[in-house]
Order: sequence, then structure tokens, then C-alpha cells
Amino acid sequence: MTIAPAPVDTAGTTAVDRPVRRLESSGGAGRRRPRRRVERSKRKTPILTVILWITLAYFLLPLIWLAIQATKTNGDIFSTFGLAFGRTFALGDNLAQLFTFQDGIFVQWMGNTVLYAVVSSVGAAVLATMCGYSLAKYVFKGKSFVFGLILGAVMVPLTALAIPTYLLFSAANLVDTPWAIILPSLVSPFGVYLMRVYASEAVDDSLLEAARIDGAGELRIFLTIASRLLAPGIVTVLLFALVSTWNNYFLPLIMLNDPSLFPATVGLAQWQQAATGGGGAQVLFSTVLTGSFVSILPLVVAFLFLQRFWQSGLSAGGVKG
Repeated sequence: MTIAPAPVDTAGTTAVDRPVRRLESSGGAGRRRPRRRVERSKRKTPILTVILWITLAYFLLPLIWLAIQATKTNGDIFSTFGLAFGRTFALGDNLAQLFTFQDGIFVQWMGNTVLYAVVSSVGAAVLATMCGYSLAKYVFKGKSFVFGLILGAVMVPLTALAIPTYLLFSAANLVDTPWAIILPSLVSPFGVYLMRVYASEAVDDSLLEAARIDGAGELRIFLTIASRLLAPGIVTVLLFALVSTWNNYFLPLIMLNDPSLFPATVGLAQWQQAATGGGGAQVLFSTVLTGSFVSILPLVVAFLFLQRFWQSGLSAGGVKG
């Protein structure tokens, strides 16, 4: 029995090859469709772009306004447009006035602000991390009740605690001391809540069990394993506490009476009151605005420096399966 070869057309392809060619061509067309969808998804959306620019302007315009006002004289502040430079570029004179007025007390105010903010933020981050990690990874009696109290404390406004805090510190003879600012700032209920939620997801229980089997103690596990996995959350709590203490005005206002202990917020407010209520004897508007601009620069530097810990710790909670 002989088998006849498949018929060959004039182009040199058999009848068997032609369906295969058609299937390949149809498959190639199918592969091009997702590419069109990808290209369509890359198109800019005008509405989202407008919203993005509005949000960017909302956050940046006050900073730009403050930076421009720091370059103006007292007369140009009230006679020129807010987002336009004045007739005289007086940034150097304003800085000289800022750091020499009242024997350079602004330098001391900035030093106090750095002291209060750094000590309070580091302490708040450490305490919140330890407490949040304990609530997430340990089982003990009253755990739900403690976590409920912390959630309730998040809802209490700080102004409602001002008078009780003052009375407690007055009884302990801590009013008009740096501890009156540092100790209340160490407590961060929101930081504890944030670290509890983050620790429950970032630190896998299998890692802790493996470390315990290897003979590691709980303190060593926390310092060598958990703290590294919790780095992005720790930095987040640190920045929140840093900004909160740095910008805190009400607590130092009621706790401190000595001007040498004032932070920059209270000190600049005192200058502003002297400028507005002194009958024109001291015109300090440009000095106050320049001081406000200088006082926010460390926060910008701190954010730019600490954001790399967010970027490097995005996969900190990943566990290989």
C-alpha cells in the first residue's frame, strides 16, 4: 500500500501546513491585543492629572509663600503680592536679625526644640514598638482589654488632657522643666496601634518559632529579628512623633514659664504678640516669618533622610515559602 504525499500548492506549501500557518497567524493576532490594552492603560487621564496638581499646590503653596516672605522686608510683606518677591531681597538681613535679636535667643529655642523632639520621638518609637509587638505576638490575660484601652486613648483629644497633665506635673514639681515636655510626648497610643497592626503582618510566627528552637531568648529575638522586620513601621512612628513634638505649641505654653526653655513655636508666638500688641515699637513680622521658615527646614531634612528606610523596608515582612 502506498501513501500519496499531501498536495502541494504553487507556493510550495502543503495542505497540512496551511492550517498550521493559519493557526499561527491567528495566535499572533491574539498576542497583539494585550499590547493594545497595555498601551491604552498608559494614556494619561486628565482628571487624575488635574487632581494631582491641585493636591500638590495645596501642600506646596504655603511653603513657597513662607520661603518668599522670608526674603522680604517688613514694608514689602504688606505692599507686595504674597507669591511675588519684594523690591529688596532681604533674606540675609532677616537671618542676621533673627539670630541676633534678644542676644540670639532663637538659637537656644531651636536647641530646645531639637532636644524635646529627638528625645520624645525616639522614646515614643521604642515604647510603641515594644508594646505593639507584645500585643501582636504574645498571648496573655487581659490582652483584648489593654488593646481596647489603647484604641480608646487614640480618640481622646490632647487638649482634654492638658489640665490633668499640668496638675500631675505640678504635684511632682516638674513644671517649668524639660521633663514636662518630654514625658507626656513619650506616650503615643496611635503609635502602639500602628505597630500592633504592622507587627502582626510583618513578623511571621514561623520565624519566631525557629529562633526559639535554636535557643534564642525573647529579647534577642526582638532585637535581632523583629526590630529589623519592623524598621518601616518604627520609622513611621518616629516621624509622626517627631513632627508632633516639633510643632507642639499648647503643651509648652502651659508647662513652661522660663523663656530660656521655650521651643521655637512658643518663642516665635511671643515675638508675634510683641509685634502686634506693642504699639509698633517692635516690627518683627519679617523676623517671625524668617524664623518660621528656618524652623521647618530640619523637618524637611529629617523626612528626606528617613524615607530611605521606607524604600529599603518595603519587603521586610516577606517570608519565603
